[in-house]
Amino acid sequence: MESLVDSYGRRIKSMRISVTDKCNFRCTYCMPAEGLPWLKKAEILSYEEFMRISRVAVSMGIEQIRLTGGEPLVRRDLPELVHQLHELEGLRSLSLTTNGILLPQQAKALAEAGLTRINVSLDTLLHEKFTQVTRRDQLDRVLEGLDALAAYPSIHPIKINAVAMRNFSEAEVLDFVRFARDKAYVMRWIEFMPLDADQIWRKEDILTGGEIKAIIEAAYGPLVPITSGDPSETARRYTFSDNIGEVGFINPVSEPFCAQCDRIRITADGQLRTCLFATEETDLRSVVRSDADDVELARVIRQAVWHKELKHYIGDKRFKRANRSMSMIGG
Repeated sequence: MESLVDSYGRRIKSMRISVTDKCNFRCTYCMPAEGLPWLKKAEILSYEEFMRISRVAVSMGIEQIRLTGGEPLVRRDLPELVHQLHELEGLRSLSLTTNGILLPQQAKALAEAGLTRINVSLDTLLHEKFTQVTRRDQLDRVLEGLDALAAYPSIHPIKINAVAMRNFSEAEVLDFVRFARDKAYVMRWIEFMPLDADQIWRKEDILTGGEIKAIIEAAYGPLVPITSGDPSETARRYTFSDNIGEVGFINPVSEPFCAQCDRIRITADGQLRTCLFATEETDLRSVVRSDADDVELARVIRQAVWHKELKHYIGDKRFKRANRSMSMIGG
């Protein structure tokens, strides 16, 4: 089929699929301590429905799929979906974002199913702070999960994603650098965004990528830029003068990359979102559960993509909060 392009000429190549809204953590920047009302089982797409959407999307030029949640590994038999997606002709990258707590049990099955890349969310290496931010005392289990991945080199690279928050993250920047260089992980910091369910986000709470980079360079000297040649890449990537390790900074607030955005998202209940901060969604669940054929499904997807937002407007008076929290949208 003809490639997916929005009205601003951006070619859409990446799709994130949230397979569940449920999570076994209660991160302060994502959901309230008591959690959120979970979707009913009938509201969530089946793997067959996700696969139908994925097949059509890949035929329209989607090259990368990332599975997210909630916490995707709480969804039963997730490796089976990974296996089916891995078989899609034309899909170049299949990855997963997880909090890592269930990796000790599932790393082997994920690798055998064909998972090629993984991001593990980890905001601190200190037990007390980990419990504070996730409201769960499970740091050791996450570290066990990271260690479990070492047995499966086909899953590469292993990326550590940390949300950068002022008065929380600064003191551990260099600890994370040493951890990542020692373990051969790619370390990335993501600026804190207004997606918390409690809606207490303040711009003053952001620790910018530029500030973190300055902390690293004060200790290690100038970082060396890494360029992939892909203008839609979200991270500003660097290595060190000794060429050991990689760090990256995802700066959606201080350095928005909306002009090159190539991403769409499918929520667990089958809503297509063309921006993380979208205030409108397109209902694909009703399409796949009707008698509509794939041509009609493709038409609905194409129409939604055509109306993709120009930018997210964070920090602008025109900014509107997303109509769901991060756990409902998919990380």
